[in-house]
Amino acid sequence: MKPFFYKRRFIFIPLGIITCLAVISFAVMQLWNALLPDILHVTTITYWQALGIFILCKILFGFGKGGPKGGGAPWMRGRMAERFKNMSPEDREKFRAQWEDRMCGWKDRGSRFNRHWDDFKNAPVNDEKKAEE
Repeated sequence: MKPFFYKRRFIFIPLGIITCLAVISFAVMQLWNALLPDILHVTTITYWQALGIFILCKILFGFGKGGPKGGGAPWMRGRMAERFKNMSPEDREKFRAQWEDRMCGWKDRGSRFNRHWDDFKNAPVNDEKKAEE
């Protein structure tokens, strides 16, 4: 059974990708043409324009690995963890106070902004930096 699958996957995988692109482009075109001409007074688009818009959005906004857990980019969390690890308790408290002043009341608006500062103290440092040392 495995040789059959391995021989056919070179046909099915590209066909699956093309099918997904076709369906998503059709959905983008239909949504655009159903909503935006009435709301924003723009012209309708063709299928190929919808495909171009979809590809452009993927290039600009990423290819959707899912949202980061706990908010913030993973590379940024590693950096923050390293900085907090090297800070003294006084520096850490000073940074926390400055950051809360900058947030202007946003910390109470949702879990994304309501981070615990001690989480950075115990977070692991980037593995790439450990390998370099």
